[in-house]
Amino acid sequence: MNWKFWNRKKKDNPNKKKKSATREWVDAIVFAVIAATLIRTFFIEAYVIPTPSMERSLLVGDFLFVSKVNYGARTPMTPIAFPFAHHTMPVTGTKAYWDGWELGYHRLPGFSSVKRGDVVVFNYPADTINNRPVDKRENYIKRCQGISGDTVSVVNGQVFVNGKAANDPPGEQMEYTYKTTGEDVNPQILDELHVQTYEGHQYPAMTQEAANTLKGYSNVKELAPVISQKGSSEDVFPRGGTSVIDVKLTKNLPDYHWSVDNYGPIIIPKKGWTVKLDSMTFPIYERAIKVYENNKLEVKGTDIYINGVKTDNYTFKMNYYWMMGDNRHDSEDSRYWGFVPEDHIVGKALFVWMSWDDNASFFHKIRWSRLFMGIH
Repeated sequence: MNWKFWNRKKKDNPNKKKKSATREWVDAIVFAVIAATLIRTFFIEAYVIPTPSMERSLLVGDFLFVSKVNYGARTPMTPIAFPFAHHTMPVTGTKAYWDGWELGYHRLPGFSSVKRGDVVVFNYPADTINNRPVDKRENYIKRCQGISGDTVSVVNGQVFVNGKAANDPPGEQMEYTYKTTGEDVNPQILDELHVQTYEGHQYPAMTQEAANTLKGYSNVKELAPVISQKGSSEDVFPRGGTSVIDVKLTKNLPDYHWSVDNYGPIIIPKKGWTVKLDSMTFPIYERAIKVYENNKLEVKGTDIYINGVKTDNYTFKMNYYWMMGDNRHDSEDSRYWGFVPEDHIVGKALFVWMSWDDNASFFHKIRWSRLFMGIH
């Protein structure tokens, strides 16, 4: 780069020894690494979709750009790290960062806050097994279904926010069961409708549009979504294993009778909101109070102590969000591990710049129709 100040410097020092080719390359590489790191940290970063939890809105093999400026860039919380590695070195498998120096949570001003319906990248909040710093936890991508202060519920697979049915994502999938008259459905038709049975699942998943089309075939006599009923025994938040903090409470957890398709209502914490802590609310907000907001939490008999003080309420310090995958029956999301704190938010997904289908033939691996597709 022939910057003016660089040329001026050279003119001011005509007798200065010219840099060697090696030195020029080293300077260029150092500059490129610093520039790329600043861009990835504060402006925009590339990600790839590894799992089908967002299908059919986002597909496995979609490469996308995520904006850091929309919600305001989060300043590095673990500043000493190897460039371009998230938490693990690719060859050695060792840590790609040094956690001996960690900074607090700060975020630069952004264009907007997280909104309902946004597709958001965030650090997995229940990643406590590896005990990584917040900004070095696994990156997840989901759709925000509820913002701080909202009351969210799911009734027979339909999400409700503050008592009103939420807009269904354009690529939302559910699992369906169907019966034929005896004549099987042509596999080519299922392929064209993108009907897929995912690994470990019994029933095929499809969009509502695909279900309506399939139902119109003469040899399909019954078709209905697979809905887990309220009261069915499912490992959902806060009874899920990743959400229980105090083992003393495990045996006394109330049965909320919630399932992935019939869930809640649940209130999403908002900064400044004070919650009354009792046998029903404490298990829901326990993790946020203790882990995300770094309080010393103790239970002595029926009494709750926060930072050594007996209390029956708590006022939240951060905003939280409720994230769900568009592929509703193949998504590990807030229904399983609860709220996403604001300090875990990475950025907003903007558009797909490349899409690669590993299962397609060589000449059809690139999904040309998805290139530079906006994410909605």
